[in-house]
Amino acid sequence: MIKMLDHDVEAPLAWTGAELPDDAGLISLGGDCLDELYELAGLLAANPLPVVALRPDDFALKACRALMAGVAEQLDHGCGFAVIDRLPMERFEGDIANKLYWLLAAMVARPVAQSWDGKMLYDVRDRGKPPGNGVRPDITNVAQNLHTDNSYNLCPPNYVALFCRQTAMNGGISQLVSFYAAHNRMRAEAPELLTRLYEDFTFDRQREHAPDDVMTTDHPMFAWDGARLLSRLSKRQVMGGYALAGSAMDNTTTAALEAFEDIMMAPGMRKEFQFQPGQIQIVNNLTCGHARTAFTDWPQASDHPDRRRHLVRLWLRHQGRAFYNG
Repeated sequence: MIKMLDHDVEAPLAWTGAELPDDAGLISLGGDCLDELYELAGLLAANPLPVVALRPDDFALKACRALMAGVAEQLDHGCGFAVIDRLPMERFEGDIANKLYWLLAAMVARPVAQSWDGKMLYDVRDRGKPPGNGVRPDITNVAQNLHTDNSYNLCPPNYVALFCRQTAMNGGISQLVSFYAAHNRMRAEAPELLTRLYEDFTFDRQREHAPDDVMTTDHPMFAWDGARLLSRLSKRQVMGGYALAGSAMDNTTTAALEAFEDIMMAPGMRKEFQFQPGQIQIVNNLTCGHARTAFTDWPQASDHPDRRRHLVRLWLRHQGRAFYNG
């Protein structure tokens, strides 16, 4: 018998965008943290080392550790997301800002591979390709469905971190949703379809696997371990998975997906905000969905790549090894 979350969950885990204050999730980098980061920036500039070789344990950073412990608490027991405001980009040259971001994020959980070939630091920007099998939506400028990252993998990340280096000319609005709140609402409005979300769906693995491995995987969208709701959501990868498998979704499967999508997209459910350069967003990838709206880059972006909307993503995970599959 499938174990399901059979009661409503209250705030702070369950929230709607309409209920949250404008500054919900915002955590300021205080003066003590910034002083530590300025000193560290000088040390990193004088001692070159690849980003992925840096370890927080090699530095004291007392104030930063205290701040990031608060971030971790908010991710696991609060609203499930944090926006750290901000790294002053004008103070850092080259890849120093990326290195500081890496070290701060690694205080929450270990960075892990974001592709089968081991890419650890992932640049999110439009590469002019249409989304589809093998082309992730995050390297396009099209609107995204609310989703969890790496929903089709064996061991998805606990948290997704995004560091804003450059905003778009327009669009690219960040969107977040509480799966607990959406689950509460679906229990009330469509309980017979909620059960289907606890059963397996077929996901497209986006060709992130060995050449001779299977191209799809099966997972439920929801699992309840008795303490936490664990979510895997990607409507695009599910549709692609069924297409690759050559099987049609039955009416109940389609209806369950559409009902949950409608609930997440209902007015007032989502939290929206516009990233600013230097800000770091970290989201609990098991309890919150995220997306962004379509965007248009600056006209100069074709000749000046630094004018393209540019986020740097990290996947953070407690369990498993640092390999893509854990």
